[in-house]
Amino acid sequence: MRKRLLTLLALGILLTTAGCAAAAAPAPSATPKKDSLSGSITVFAAASLTKTFGELAAKFEAAHPGVTVATSFAGSADLVSQITAGAPADVFASADTRNMAKVSTLVGTPVNFATNVLEIAVPPGNPAKIATLADLAGPGVKTVVCAPAVPCGAATVTVETASGVKLNPVSEENAVTDVLGKVSSGEADAGLVYVTDVKGAGSSVEGIPFPESGAAVNTYPIATVKAGTHQALATAFVTFVTGAVGRSVLAAAGFGAP
Repeated sequence: MRKRLLTLLALGILLTTAGCAAAAAPAPSATPKKDSLSGSITVFAAASLTKTFGELAAKFEAAHPGVTVATSFAGSADLVSQITAGAPADVFASADTRNMAKVSTLVGTPVNFATNVLEIAVPPGNPAKIATLADLAGPGVKTVVCAPAVPCGAATVTVETASGVKLNPVSEENAVTDVLGKVSSGEADAGLVYVTDVKGAGSSVEGIPFPESGAAVNTYPIATVKAGTHQALATAFVTFVTGAVGRSVLAAAGFGAP
């Protein structure tokens, strides 16, 4: 009897040890999910999105190894002309809804993803001592603005109408980056650009907010281009821009929520 009890006890210990060993064994690792996206796309984006979309393109490529995002930046009106002429774009991001509407038959359903307002940009030290919007209309002040056909120019016209301040610019540019360049180089005493342009320019310019800017808030839409050859990839990029990563990058650059 004693021998039988010892045998059963030994067997119990053996089974318990085996059970613990089985429980401690690591679970097999899950097989990494293969990225279904591949290829390359070309993104046409407003000049005011140059810095943010450059960053978003890099983040998108990092999230999808093997994917390439080429970017082309210009005034929204110029990009509309290029898309209408058949330029090979897969995604279009405009600085206003008006220019997106001009290509409504050539793009998918637009999604609004950001807003922006104007700010006065002056060279470092503000040599012309600009303090208000009305100062830009002062005698001898060299002011540069965007042409009315591009979103920043349309916003300038709206601000002029709402404020009653009539500007006499020495130059009208087709892209907000050109306005910023003339101010930062000292060719102009001041220019009207977006808040995000001033923030992105760092110490090369100084920004002067003005209350009348609230009369012209630009809403930025983004859409896939129907003639694009990589629709799935283009749609994924639009989703990326309008998602959490895109919102974070845009907010850090000073863009408002749509």
